[in-house]
Amino acid sequence: MKAVNSRGGGSFLRWTLVVQLVLCGSGVYATDSTKGCTLLNESASERKVLSRIESFAHKNFTAEAKIGTESYTYVFQLCGDAGGFPGAGVVQLDSKKPGSKPTVVGLYNATQAIGGSDWVLLIYNNGDSYDAHCNKEMRKAMIRISCKKNMDVAQLKVVLEDRQRVQDCFYLFELDSSAMCEAVESHISAGSIILIIGFCLLAVYLIGGFLYQRLIVGAKGMEQFPNYAFWVEFGNMTADGCDFVCRSGNRENAPAYRGVATEPLEEEPEERDDHLLPM
Repeated sequence: MKAVNSRGGGSFLRWTLVVQLVLCGSGVYATDSTKGCTLLNESASERKVLSRIESFAHKNFTAEAKIGTESYTYVFQLCGDAGGFPGAGVVQLDSKKPGSKPTVVGLYNATQAIGGSDWVLLIYNNGDSYDAHCNKEMRKAMIRISCKKNMDVAQLKVVLEDRQRVQDCFYLFELDSSAMCEAVESHISAGSIILIIGFCLLAVYLIGGFLYQRLIVGAKGMEQFPNYAFWVEFGNMTADGCDFVCRSGNRENAPAYRGVATEPLEEEPEERDDHLLPM
């Protein structure tokens, strides 16, 4: 009985391990830090947008802003309690009243996410209601996370608080980071790689040969060039071969174009025709 129970227990453990591996592979046990956000309209596309900014999770981002005589500090956290206040994605703290109750600008259990090629717009809805603005509707925070190269994470900025409307008022924030930039893929063809390798080998040959000829052999002038005698002879042979292949016809000058002899011609004896004259 003990042996049977042992085999049955081992088989059960093996099947349990297999099931766990399958569930992990299918994403049931996925540890996505953005799961804390509840979307107003659950969709795979918005979940995909949230996964792009997962690296910002569990971090508080703060910004200072002044509106007339008022001074506020804003705290934002992705899918987490901003400033430690439960359910708040963005909170507003009155800098002149440190002990006062914070104003919840938006909740992360009412999230919307819109994404472009190098930006994400995160919207937190259902914040605290306005007292005397925007028809006393609930506040809404909009955080635009954009690409900025060579910047890990920039300071959170308050762009504006648009509360002069009858409805659809909002707070707009900006956050720049290189994490939002698309990776640039380098496409180098095989021909380019061959050329780069060829130029590198040529540079090694010329520099190494020059140093060897100058420092070891003690050559001077043009003889410092590596294998100078070979390349001179190679150039001459190349010129002769090109001349032989590319030029055709008789290589001797045509008679019509022969030059005038430089040696003086022998003078022919002068013929006298005086005897032909009548006496």
